[in-house]
Amino acid sequence: MDIRIPLGFEMAGVHCRIKRDPQKPDLTLIVSDRPCAAAGVYTRNLVFAAPVALDSSRTPSDQIRVVVVNSGNANACTGERGLRDAQEMARLAAESVGAKAHQALVLSTGIIGEFLPMDKIEQGISAAAVKLGRSEACLLSAARGMLTTDTVHKVAGQTVTIGGRDVSILGMAKGAAMMGPNMATMLAVVMTDAPLDPDTAQELLSTATDKTFNCMSVDGHMSTNDTVLFLANGAAGGDLLAGSDLEQFRKAFEEVCEDLARSIPADGEGCTHLVTLDVEGCADRESARRLARTVANSVLVKTAIAGADPNWGRIVSAAGYAGVPFDPSRVSLLLNGTLLYENGAPVAFDQKAVSQSIRDGKDVHIVLRFGEGDASIRFWTTDLTTEYVRLNADYHT
Repeated sequence: MDIRIPLGFEMAGVHCRIKRDPQKPDLTLIVSDRPCAAAGVYTRNLVFAAPVALDSSRTPSDQIRVVVVNSGNANACTGERGLRDAQEMARLAAESVGAKAHQALVLSTGIIGEFLPMDKIEQGISAAAVKLGRSEACLLSAARGMLTTDTVHKVAGQTVTIGGRDVSILGMAKGAAMMGPNMATMLAVVMTDAPLDPDTAQELLSTATDKTFNCMSVDGHMSTNDTVLFLANGAAGGDLLAGSDLEQFRKAFEEVCEDLARSIPADGEGCTHLVTLDVEGCADRESARRLARTVANSVLVKTAIAGADPNWGRIVSAAGYAGVPFDPSRVSLLLNGTLLYENGAPVAFDQKAVSQSIRDGKDVHIVLRFGEGDASIRFWTTDLTTEYVRLNADYHT
C-alpha cells in the first residue's frame, strides 16, 4: 500500500468481542505523540449519539492526542449512561497512552439503542495500546476496526512536498448504508503531520466536507453518529501553513477527502453501480446540491440504474420536484456520454447500447445541465437492489 502514515502517529485495531466474529477487529486506537490541532464535523440529526455530544464539545482544540473507535455498537439513544460511557471510554484511551482525559475523542458505530459493554471496551483499549505501530498491518487493522457492514476497508492518503518538507495526509473511513448528506454520513479520521492551528484545521475540514462528504448518498438516511475528525500534529516541522503553502495543502487534503467520500457509495450495501452525478448550469451551488440530492435519492432513478434502464424521464422529473426553480425548456441530460434529452425534449439515441453501457460497468455517469447560471456540483450515489433490502431487513435480526 503506497500510503504513508504521518509522522508522530501510531495506530492499532483489535477484536474485543463486541462483534461475534473473532476475525473482525472492533476497536481502533489512533495516537499522536504530541498534541494535535483537532477539528470535527458532525451529524445534523437532532437525535445524535453520545460520542457526537462529547467530541463536538471538545473541538476545535489544540490538545487532542487520542482517538478511540468502537464498531458494532453505536452508543446512540442511550441517555445519560451513554454519555458517561463515552467519557469513560475517552478516559481509558487517554490513560492507556499517558495522555489526559480531555485529550481524547471517541467514535462509535453499529446498532442503536444498546449500552456499550464497557468491560470489553476497557480490555480492547488495553490490548490495542500495546499493539500501536506505524506498519501497514497496524494501519489496516485500525481501518478495519471501524467497519460494520462495509465489505472493504476505506483508506486514502497523499504525501506532498510543501516548503521543502514532505507532508503526509492519511484518512480512514467507514460507511456503506444509512447514508444521506448533511454532514459526513459516515465515520472518518483524517490525520496529517502538517503544522496547522485549530481554526485553520476547522476551516479546511468544513470546506472539504461541503465539497465531498456532503455530496454523497446511498439511501438518504442521516445517521445519529456521523463524524469526521481531522488531526494535525505538526511533526513534519516548519511554521504554520499559510498562503500558497496552505492552498497546496488544501488541494491534497480535499483530494484525500474526495477519495474517502467516493469509496463509501462505491461500497454501498447491495449496490451494483456507483453513480457519479454532475449537475451543471445552476444559479448557485446550493441549488445544484438540492437538485443532485433529489435525483440521487429517487427510488425510481436508483432502480432504473439497477435494471440498466436509461430512463431519462425519471431523472428529469425528479429534478422537477426538487424545489429549485428552473426553465424546463433549457434542461439537457447525458448518460454515460450519450445525449438522451436536450433543451427540454428527447433526442434519438441507441437505447440498447446505452443500456449495455450501464450493465457492463459498475460506474455510471449522469450529467444534468440547466441553463440558469455557472454553479455546479458533483454528487455520488448508488443504485437500489433487492440485496440492499435483504441486508437491511436482516441487519438487527
